[in-house]
Amino acid sequence: MIQNPKEAVLHSKTVDFVSKDHQLFIDGMWSESNTNQKLQVENPANEEVICAISVASPGDVERAVQSARRCFKSTWGSKFNPAERSKLLLKLADLMERDKQVLMEIESLDNGKPLSKAQYDVESAINHFLYYAGWATKITGDTLPVGNQHIALTVREPLGVVGLIVPWNFPLMIAVWKLAPALACGNCCILKPAEQTSLSALYLADLIHEAGFPPGSVNVLTGPGLPTGQAISDHQDIDKISFTGSTAVGKKIMQSAAQSNLKNVSLELGGKSPNIIFDDADLAKVKSSLIWTSFYNSGQECTLGSRLYIQRGVYEELISHLQKEAESLSIGSGLSDPDLGPLISRAQMETVLGYIEDGKQSGARLVFGGRKRQMESGRGYFLEPTLFEYEDDSIKIVQEEIFGPVVAATVFDTLDEVVEKANNSKYALAAGIWTSDISKAIRISKQIDAGNVWVNGYDLFDPCVPFGGFKQSGMGKEIGKSAIELYTLEKSIWFSA
Repeated sequence: MIQNPKEAVLHSKTVDFVSKDHQLFIDGMWSESNTNQKLQVENPANEEVICAISVASPGDVERAVQSARRCFKSTWGSKFNPAERSKLLLKLADLMERDKQVLMEIESLDNGKPLSKAQYDVESAINHFLYYAGWATKITGDTLPVGNQHIALTVREPLGVVGLIVPWNFPLMIAVWKLAPALACGNCCILKPAEQTSLSALYLADLIHEAGFPPGSVNVLTGPGLPTGQAISDHQDIDKISFTGSTAVGKKIMQSAAQSNLKNVSLELGGKSPNIIFDDADLAKVKSSLIWTSFYNSGQECTLGSRLYIQRGVYEELISHLQKEAESLSIGSGLSDPDLGPLISRAQMETVLGYIEDGKQSGARLVFGGRKRQMESGRGYFLEPTLFEYEDDSIKIVQEEIFGPVVAATVFDTLDEVVEKANNSKYALAAGIWTSDISKAIRISKQIDAGNVWVNGYDLFDPCVPFGGFKQSGMGKEIGKSAIELYTLEKSIWFSA
């Protein structure tokens, strides 16, 4: 495993942006938190403080909700017709394209993400705004056959004010997954990025202002789960919460929604995804993908194939290949565009190291990795990609989401055996199936508990394809046409002769 010390020279806009502390974006303006409390923003690659961000208090949440409600009633939800909303979304996409390099660099500094991976995220975010700009003018209802004496029809209306709570692993991309359909449907938004990675959302707020969105249509509130996220979840005048993050926090949000105003909730939560490789698979294709289905984004991705099931006939060959590939990966600061960047924080690194130690104590065999990667500077939260072999399906590294570069692999013999093992999880977000037998692929894809199944590929996303999980991986489907349903209410209207 090699290090790549050559970092990119930052764009002047990036330097200007990260050289100052940042306020809250409320009612189309920047303003301090009413408590003046700040959080320091750390670069996980070198542990240096980049800048500081404001912590939104419950009072700041109230200001943002009032602004959003006012905008919804007077402007965005009433005076802006769908074509005008579409034009603004397209303009915002153009501004993001103009500043793509800046957004990439901000993501890399703030999250640790390698620049080429940040490029994918930014381009995906742009494409989602383009996709939902088209939807703004195509949200329709139905006319229903209720007899000659009546006419019945349905219309889809915006919810009103929606709270969008975003995780730290894909800060900009997942923010746009929520913002784009919410805005296209005519809602006003309270966006709360993760406290560890708020900078790209704050830069996006500047672009939203530049594009000409009306004040209050998008408000960006930074801060941790307590007090900021809790105040959003508890608020009586927020009509919906869309949350991406841990299952434990998702359950708390559902409780808050029920105890406040029964607000609508959609959740994209944890994953412990099975990646199933049969011995009749195209091994060249498997080998070209296996390293990234296992360790992309330093394992900080809920869809990754962190449970690896390989049929006996090709098991040794693929494990040997995975080890060789892992040992050749470069690791370093995201700005040097290595294969793998750092974990998000010291706390996350310690959590992952704890799981690795538990795996050793639980009888799993450590095949490779398992250690903190010591950089020349002696700083940063870097871990080696790690593989365990195991037999006991009940151990923590098999059952719990680690959110780090740790994969647990085991061998299987029959289709029925692997289906039972793959479904032995409280999570059901995603799964991969590799086989040249289309009948087998169809059969197992129907049997696997997962909201997203990839056959002979992995981690495939497109703005038109719904994404979301089953069981304790969440509720509701983001992306695609399905997201329109998340951000609208269906109303039935009867006319009598």
